[in-house]
Amino acid sequence: MTKGEFDQIPIIDVAPLYTANEDAIAALADQSRAILRDIGFAYITGHKVPVDLIEAVRDQSRLFFASSAEDKNAIAINDWHRGYMAPNTSVIVTSSVAKVSKPNQSESILILHELPADDPDVIAGKPLQGPNQWPQGQPALRTTALDYVERMEDLGKRIGTLVALCLDLPADHFRPYFERPTTFLRLLHYPPQPVEEGLFGSAPHTDYGFITLLAQDDVGGLEVRNKQGEWIAAPPVPGSFVMNVGDMLAHWSGGLFASTPQRVINSS
Repeated sequence: MTKGEFDQIPIIDVAPLYTANEDAIAALADQSRAILRDIGFAYITGHKVPVDLIEAVRDQSRLFFASSAEDKNAIAINDWHRGYMAPNTSVIVTSSVAKVSKPNQSESILILHELPADDPDVIAGKPLQGPNQWPQGQPALRTTALDYVERMEDLGKRIGTLVALCLDLPADHFRPYFERPTTFLRLLHYPPQPVEEGLFGSAPHTDYGFITLLAQDDVGGLEVRNKQGEWIAAPPVPGSFVMNVGDMLAHWSGGLFASTPQRVINSS
């Protein structure tokens, strides 16, 4: 396969990453290397994030987005990039793959790594180091989301090991960079939208981080662009996460791994 030429998203079973079987992990790296290089997207199966926890997060997300605009705006996004983003307020002006002028047709709540008020980075006022915001009257959102973030952080670090091996680096190469990771949990709701040229649930873009792990619902809408300029659907696969390479990993790999354009359409 030539880099960027694909017509479907492959599956990577990461179960070996939860074992001490070095041969199985090495074989997984051999399989994954070409996927990260040529496609930059994969379905992740074999993870240990409980399905009931994923569904609990989804239930809390639905409950939050069903609340009143007043309640949601009470935790409007703050200076540390945490909180609620209302519809028609997010335009991907930094997109490197499209000229975007219309806002994304979505609303979201952003939950980053949880930090205590006396954390040195919080006291120093460093970027992205501040308090999360939680809706009043929905305490289960906080406990469920933080449990989920912890499980996803563990999965992300295991995938970091896989990425290192794919680059022929020591398994723990990336570990020092993620001892205190900047994590973004973004719960998204895509409401019905008008049919309009250039209007998307999420406009064409690449992700800027190391990796993204996405839990899709059963509706779909995610599409990935191949080298031929074709948008390839990434339909939901039960029990999986969609993983993609971000711009940071593409840069750290010297351009070997692909940060592939994506978008979200609403065709319902």
